[in-house]
Amino acid sequence: MFTFLLWLLLFVLCWPLALLALVLYPIVWLLLLPFRLLGVAVEGVFALLKAVLFLPARLLGARP
Repeated sequence: MFTFLLWLLLFVLCWPLALLALVLYPIVWLLLLPFRLLGVAVEGVFALLKAVLFLPARLLGARP
């Protein structure tokens, strides 16, 4: 609700900026989507490396 009121305030005070932000938001979201997917993939690779490196310790009975 608070965000909606801020948008209304921006629209009243500076409507060209509000309309520009409203139009550009989906475009920026689409441009940043590959970087989000890359971040998920890199996080998965790091989780796999961590699991492989800590496997001997887990097999020997170490507790986290």
